[in-house]
Parts: sequence; structure tokens; C-alpha cells
Amino acid sequence: MKLIAVNGSPRKNWNTHILLEKCLDGAKETGTETELINLYDISFRGCTSCFACKRKCITVNKCAMKDDLEQILQKVCECDALVLGSPVYFSSTTGEMRSFMERLFFPYISYEGKLSSFGKKINTAFIYTMNAPAFALPFISYNKLFNQNKKSMKRIFGNSESLIVTSTYQFDDYDKYAMTLFSGTKRLKRRETVFINDCKKAFLLGRKLTNIM
Repeated sequence: MKLIAVNGSPRKNWNTHILLEKCLDGAKETGTETELINLYDISFRGCTSCFACKRKCITVNKCAMKDDLEQILQKVCECDALVLGSPVYFSSTTGEMRSFMERLFFPYISYEGKLSSFGKKINTAFIYTMNAPAFALPFISYNKLFNQNKKSMKRIFGNSESLIVTSTYQFDDYDKYAMTLFSGTKRLKRRETVFINDCKKAFLLGRKLTNIM
């Protein structure tokens, strides 16, 4: 059994990356093989609307574009569980994650009456990190993003969960940045308390996604 995690954050060893690693650690406890893919390490584009994946009489099980994403999409075809992770930028995922999702999702969206052409059911999840506090999410449309992505992943893959991590610690030294709306001291304290629990949730998520054999 294999779980693939896809990191849509440009920052390694920070919030999103850490949570994905914890998720993989949880999966390893079930004897699962794991792999972490950092999208900012590879070169690819979003969907170009070529519609090769919708041509009649052609068997397509992934995007037809040829670039660094080709082998990664093939790995997703073959995996047993999938976790995506991204910080929230301007009420959406990062550009790299959005481009990845376009390339991953569209070939499996059927326009011929069935929900999905992926061919099997796998467990999936999405881990989100953000500067915004939890109480603000209903007012800044973030919940719409979470719900839409969950709906798409359930439609294609069969099951999906979300882990939403708010008020994240973004810098080692807040005094270096124009961020007076946020207290570095409070954010650090939150990282040392609340974020630790978020890491535990990510660990348990990895176990849950792969404890299905």
C-alpha cells in the first residue's frame, strides 16, 4: 500500500511541509509506503485545454501533457491514498497546487453520465495552512474553498477529508516584517501549543487514510 503526499507550499520545513510529514509518519505506522512530492521542485504548467483526455476512442488515464508532472500523475494513478497540502493565498491554494489539481482532476471528470473515470476508490485528504484566524473563515470565503475542493475530490476519488490549520507562525523574527497586525510572541506560543496538536491530528489522519487493509 502506498500514500502519496503533494506539497503545494514553496517553503520547506514550515507549516504545510511539517504537517504533511507528520501525516506520512502516521501512514508508516500502518506499514504503508510513503512519498512526499514538492511541487516547487519541478517544472510544469496548468491545464492548457487541449482536451486530449476527452477524445473519443482513446483510452486516457491521466493528463496527456509532457513535462515533469507526467510521472507524478502516473504515481497518483497507482497509489492507495493521496494527501494534498497547501497554504491559502488570496482565498485559494497556491498557484502550483491549483495547476496540479487542474492536471490531476480534469481527465477523470466524466461528461458522459458517470461521476468519475478514475477507475477505483482511494482515501484522500487536504491539509490547509493559513495566517487567518479560525473565527474569520466564514467571513473571508475560505470555507467555500474547502468545501469545493472536498466535493471535487469525493467526486473523483470516492472519499476526502480536510485538516484546517489557522493562525500559523510565519516567521522566525516578526520584527523584520511589516506585520504589526499580528503578534510574533502570541503566534510563537500558539505554534508551541496549538500547532503541536495540529501535528498530532495530521499524524492520526495518515493512520486513518491507510488503515483500510
